[in-house]
Amino acid sequence: MTRTNRSARQAGARFERTIANYLAQQVDDRIDRKVRTGARDTGDIAGVRHMGRRITIETKDYGGRLLPAQWTSEAHTEMGNDDALAGIVVAKRRAVTDPGSQWVLMTLNDLVALLTGSRPDTDL
Repeated sequence: MTRTNRSARQAGARFERTIANYLAQQVDDRIDRKVRTGARDTGDIAGVRHMGRRITIETKDYGGRLLPAQWTSEAHTEMGNDDALAGIVVAKRRAVTDPGSQWVLMTLNDLVALLTGSRPDTDL
């Protein structure tokens, strides 16, 4: 079955819902899917915070191969739009339905920000 734009959007929305529900259950019940914000997108999941700062999460239910550079760049743009501490990507693993077993992609600077509560001075 060929993936159309519509089926890709529907799969993406289902994946966002799955990840938001999982995070709400495991972390904080205020976490939910974000409403679309258009040109100044701020990620896909709302209510994720660490050390009092917002964390931008971009979800990807992709039909081809992993594109970590492109996706983390997108997450960082959205992180800037949201004045967030870190921008991370949650990517769907093929044939894996458990939300806790999905891929999480981030830069080392994002990991440092999560561990320390502040971003390093430089970002690549």
